[in-house]
Amino acid sequence: MIPRFKLSPDAPEVSALAYGVWRIADDPAGSSTARVRAKIDACLAQGITTFDHADIYGLYTCEGLFGRALADAPSLRDQIEIVTKCGINVPCDHRPGVRVHHYDASAAAIERCVDRSLRELRTDRIDVLLVHRPDWLTSAEDTARGLLGVIESGKVRSVGVSNYNPHQFALLARYLGHAPVTNQIELSLLRMDAITDGTLDQCQGADVHPMAWSPLGGGRLLTGDEPGAVRTRALLARLAAEYGATAEQLALAWVAALPSKPQVVIGTNQLDRIRDAAASVRIKLQREHWYELWAAAQGKPIP
Repeated sequence: MIPRFKLSPDAPEVSALAYGVWRIADDPAGSSTARVRAKIDACLAQGITTFDHADIYGLYTCEGLFGRALADAPSLRDQIEIVTKCGINVPCDHRPGVRVHHYDASAAAIERCVDRSLRELRTDRIDVLLVHRPDWLTSAEDTARGLLGVIESGKVRSVGVSNYNPHQFALLARYLGHAPVTNQIELSLLRMDAITDGTLDQCQGADVHPMAWSPLGGGRLLTGDEPGAVRTRALLARLAAEYGATAEQLALAWVAALPSKPQVVIGTNQLDRIRDAAASVRIKLQREHWYELWAAAQGKPIP
């Protein structure tokens, strides 16, 4: 089964793998309640209990699709942790008053987004609320006020951020009075910025597990034709035979091996890939193999 841990000492316990729902509205097999329920059940069968949402996913439709599945089987709610994100506004049918793609992480906007997410998800609480991206026109103090407000109201259990750099994370922590419980960042063999820019070091220092989105580089690692993907894919294929695993499983294990112990966010509409991804938690990459994959992705040896 999937290991469990707290994202931070004051955060809810979560599964080491999270299921990202952002593609459920685009499933070729459909987005019926039964189909969404099948994915939830496939995750729970493997011990994946954390579901990663954002209000914007599916142009503001994915929370509602998931919520219908929860309404159909209310007992599911106590078996899972819901993470959702707020702050991105995109012109679309579900945002008729929005003219320009923009961010809004003001206190008032946070409360509006949380109320909408609760309605869409058919739940009375959000386990972890994340500010999806830094809002350059809202002060950290105002954002913190909004985050603390939804905690005090009982709507949200804990709060964090997504796509924040170390300075933005530290500034928000100052006004929250504590570190955000996580920083959800893009992290994969094809996107390593967080390893060297201080983001993961900051998480370790704050006793925070980051969340790693797009651990397969948006699929490019398995199918892309860029040189880094081609080199890394060849090495993953060679190592896969040695580990008795798949290239995809090894790529997930590479992210999970980092000392900050990220919660790895998978995203697939295929039930068999959910099961396969869960097996990645049993893989312990040898140190030299981890660095060999780093060098293949970078196209150069370590400094």
